[in-house]
Amino acid sequence: MVKVFQAADATDLVTELRRSFDDGVTRGYEWRVTQLKKLLLICDNHEPEIVSALHDDLGKPELESSVYEVALLRNSINLAVKQLKDWMAPDKAKTSLTTFPASAEIVYEPLGVVLVISAWNYPFLLSIDPVIGAISAGNAVVLKPSELAPASSSLLAKLLEQYLDSSAVRVVEGAVTETTLLLEQKWDKIFYTGSSRIGRIIMMAAAKHLTPVVLELGGKSPVVIDSDTNLKITAKRIIAGKWGCNNGQACISPDYILTTKEFSPKVIDALKQELEAFYGKNPMESKDMSRIVNSNHFDRLSKMLEEKEVSDKIVYGGQKNRYKLKIAPTILVDVPLDSQIMSEEIFGPLLPIITLNNLEECFDVIRSRPKPLAAYLFTQNQKLKERFALTVSAGGIVVNDIAVHLAVPTLPFGGVGESGMGSYHGKFSFDAFSHKKAVLYKSFIGDAAIRYPPYSTGKLRLLKALVNSNILEIFRVISGLS
Repeated sequence: MVKVFQAADATDLVTELRRSFDDGVTRGYEWRVTQLKKLLLICDNHEPEIVSALHDDLGKPELESSVYEVALLRNSINLAVKQLKDWMAPDKAKTSLTTFPASAEIVYEPLGVVLVISAWNYPFLLSIDPVIGAISAGNAVVLKPSELAPASSSLLAKLLEQYLDSSAVRVVEGAVTETTLLLEQKWDKIFYTGSSRIGRIIMMAAAKHLTPVVLELGGKSPVVIDSDTNLKITAKRIIAGKWGCNNGQACISPDYILTTKEFSPKVIDALKQELEAFYGKNPMESKDMSRIVNSNHFDRLSKMLEEKEVSDKIVYGGQKNRYKLKIAPTILVDVPLDSQIMSEEIFGPLLPIITLNNLEECFDVIRSRPKPLAAYLFTQNQKLKERFALTVSAGGIVVNDIAVHLAVPTLPFGGVGESGMGSYHGKFSFDAFSHKKAVLYKSFIGDAAIRYPPYSTGKLRLLKALVNSNILEIFRVISGLS
């Protein structure tokens, strides 16, 4: 019989982990690097099991699972192992005349006991990647995997218990009840990946304890296609980033296309041609595409397609099979901007194309909507590239490709506005779970009487000059000049 997770269990869990943290278990380099290497062993020893769990939960093709989850995790772990000593080292900071003689540094301090709540669409990558940051920074951590990917959640719980130090790293499985009980506890940081709706609930729970949060959310990520582009490669990359990444069930998936009325027929033809080349004449039978995660999400997507003034805008695809949880790659043109499909994040295999009189209008369309997690542009026009990067506000921008910024550890990954707050990947993951502590070392030598009462006009002048680093005024005061 499975034990029911209750409020007392949540309290005891946090108490035990805080005791380990307070005892210094997680702070040292050796503990951190040992745990990271054990995460690497999980990837090396259990890849077939991980691939199988992802297929059970989402019907993911082996290539997507091995490359976009396991391989990306290996890269993150290897980078952390390689760079950890440098990340942990204090940064020297400059001092000023005001504190002379003194030295200063920024010390990276672990936050304490942190909670990671992950998503179902990339259940291994989005669970373990934040945990890498939490461990690297020296924290005790609780991972709550998504119950919507039960095979992956069960395997994560089993493997992390088997490989990692259970005095400082735990997994709690479950659904809303378990998550709610965890959120009632006091954490030193909460890292959440998922929808904006749940993100608001996370923030409300965190506010009770003034707990800082990282929210990795989503949004409607636009793709702008200029007529000055390599259309064949553009179509291939959009398909790979949309249907080739969990069948559109990704937070940085292309959500809609913006292009001109004049150029749109060529865009549609190119997408149709490459979709058929990738998935055949009957994509519903393709084994190279994930299925929809469950019947609730299937019904949500179906409702989008069946909305009045939307269903007749389909120019490609639209086939559905609820029993198999399959929806074919579907392209729509000029659906109403106030329709559900253009108001909510799609998170599935549907791709609307909105046509414009001129490409200049794309900036107003994007600006009129909440800031997305990603924005994409396909063009060979250098001025357009520069303007897009400078003026479009999004979590990240990619020019002439889709989603590949996710794999660059030197770039922060995160949202802005309604697409999230905070960022991670590479050193940014370490920073997300660290407190940058200011430390100043002062000598007893050179104690200056001017800072102490009784005050005088001369002391005031000299102190103002020191604070402002005004060398000329310091000289004038010392020299007795007015």
